[in-house]
Amino acid sequence: MTDQTQERIAGLVNGADVLLFMKGSPLFPQCGFSSRAIAILQHLNVEFDSVDVLQDQEVRQGIKAYSDWPTIPQLYVKGEFVGGSDIMMEMYESGELAQLFADQGVTPA
Repeated sequence: MTDQTQERIAGLVNGADVLLFMKGSPLFPQCGFSSRAIAILQHLNVEFDSVDVLQDQEVRQGIKAYSDWPTIPQLYVKGEFVGGSDIMMEMYESGELAQLFADQGVTPA
């Protein structure tokens, strides 16, 4: 993976308060894990941006190296890696995810 790809990913991550790297789009998720991640964010009524890794092979591989996390989706809040679908679900169920958004000043849409 190139430094250019890493710089591009860093720009995406730091350019949005809440960013989800996913397979597909929020309207048409292409895997169950991405679909669950979208459902959680929508239920919390949080505005977020998304990147469809299926549209860009460099980003698809690069994001895994960037976060040192092997799977997609990946959630970032204010530039910090939060986790994938399972972590999002655990944090959502415990109330931690809503608290993280509140602590980071991410207001409901």
